[in-house]
Amino acid sequence: MRDTFIRAIGYALLLALPAGLALADTWPSKPIRLVVPYPPGGSTDVTARVIAESLRPLLGQTVVIDNRPGAAGNIGADAVAKSAPDGYTLLMATSTHATNISLYKNLPYDFVQDLAPVAQITFIPNVLVVGPSIAAGNLAEFVDYVKSGKSPVTYGSAGNGSSQHLSGALFNSMVAGEMVHVPYKGGAPATADLLAGQIQTLFAPLVEVLAHIKAGKLRVLGITTSKRSPLLPDVPAIGEVLPGYEVALWNGVLAPAKTPAGIVNKLNDAIVKVLNQPEIKARLAEQGSEPVGNSPAEFKQFIAAEVEKWKSLVRISGARVE
Repeated sequence: MRDTFIRAIGYALLLALPAGLALADTWPSKPIRLVVPYPPGGSTDVTARVIAESLRPLLGQTVVIDNRPGAAGNIGADAVAKSAPDGYTLLMATSTHATNISLYKNLPYDFVQDLAPVAQITFIPNVLVVGPSIAAGNLAEFVDYVKSGKSPVTYGSAGNGSSQHLSGALFNSMVAGEMVHVPYKGGAPATADLLAGQIQTLFAPLVEVLAHIKAGKLRVLGITTSKRSPLLPDVPAIGEVLPGYEVALWNGVLAPAKTPAGIVNKLNDAIVKVLNQPEIKARLAEQGSEPVGNSPAEFKQFIAAEVEKWKSLVRISGARVE
């Protein structure tokens, strides 16, 4: 009976291998659904639509955007994690998903185990912007102002545990300041209150405040990524004044775990080709995004490091969502 059992397992494995290869050979044979776990119109949605539109001629199938907002991206991610691993349901994930692992006490899915990395799409900087009530003319002066403790400095965010919150908490920790966090229900109302003078500063995604910077309504003092943004070449990276400071947002495509490697690789090849197109680079640059286009293995390694990094930032911020 033992020998029969072993032979049965062997036959099953042999049968499964050609089936997986055959599936990869015929994929895609119908439209692909790319789940964006945020509302339409946001930076993640805009980027996803740029990529989806450009994938169609390479894959020979339409890539349909499916917005599934809610619970800081967890509703959409959970839906994809529980979908069939056949390459027809994908997730446009962001750095928020790596943060949620430490931020939420109980998640209905495992971001690392239930999803297979396909390709990182972009890096996205946050920028430190201030309103007119802050007299500091540059980043070094702002650091000194916060350190002095002469008056409380309020910084807004899109909510507890958001990238804006964690960017500000890390900054406050590194300067040993007493900045006061003011959470909002999204980045738009936080920006509105900064413009109105209700708060004094914001660590916002560049794409969300770029128009206000260009209009002279907000002053930008620093970039949260390790290097300067081509859109704002005269604005220093915060790490130039505070060595070791870095907060880089990102987005990327993932598939349900157990999606055949052949499908993952074909999709990765197509995404990398899209990101190397000059017109796509230009469109992403307009948002302040830097295209990446790494391999599935590189993206997996990157996510593992990101989970640990955001875990540390969540600890520093003290944020928690039940």
